[in-house]
Amino acid sequence: MMTVRLIAHTPEPEKVVAAAAKLCYSDAHITDLLDGLTEEKTAKFLTMLSDLGHASPIEHASFTFGIEGVSRTLLAQITRHRIASFSVQSQRYVRLDDFHYVIPPEIEAIPEAKAAFLESMDEDAKRYLDLAKKLEDGHTARLMAEGMPEKQARAKASKQANEDARFVLPNACETKMVVTMNARSLQNFFHLRCCSRAQWEIRQLAEEMFRLVYPVAPHIFAKAGPACVSGPCPEGKMCCGRTAEVRAKYEAIKQEAGV
Repeated sequence: MMTVRLIAHTPEPEKVVAAAAKLCYSDAHITDLLDGLTEEKTAKFLTMLSDLGHASPIEHASFTFGIEGVSRTLLAQITRHRIASFSVQSQRYVRLDDFHYVIPPEIEAIPEAKAAFLESMDEDAKRYLDLAKKLEDGHTARLMAEGMPEKQARAKASKQANEDARFVLPNACETKMVVTMNARSLQNFFHLRCCSRAQWEIRQLAEEMFRLVYPVAPHIFAKAGPACVSGPCPEGKMCCGRTAEVRAKYEAIKQEAGV
């Protein structure tokens, strides 16, 4: 089950961004950048930035998420967003004695497909553990033959075994990560991954991340979401055709935040 938490963010992110914008458009000095930045003036600066399309100041606000219960398939997609920082649980150092996995909804919905999927996951788990044991035993024997004490040999062999046994793990295998993005990168992430044409799992993640950051910085993320929330759909002939529905959905999310 996917779990997403906003574990840290820039203190007063909107005020920080407004201060950066103030520096760009006035003769303010560093020592008085924050002077007079009331909620009203902060909101005014952020609205101006949005209207001008001046996005660089919002890069000064960053948000850090703790994410778990997502697949290695999702990991391959999210790391394509290069202006971000990722720390991911290692399959090299962590032996997955009882690995969990993500079941796609389309597979879950068809009993025969789900049964075949679960059988495949069970087989993968058995092959992984069997391969890890064989590798560990083999490496232990070699290291002991080279003169290493058994306990030390076993510890080193276990890590070496994990390194190669992981090659048989499926993309469905769950992972966990800590992800940090600045607000500009998040806007781009939401623009692409909240779209109904995005793959279902990363779309679910993007929606949850949006729900978490909007109450913290509603002016920064006022126009965030899929591209069609703030303008025409950029997908052309591949448009889902549900623009009004999508806009209503994101308006409801904002209302739920009570901001």
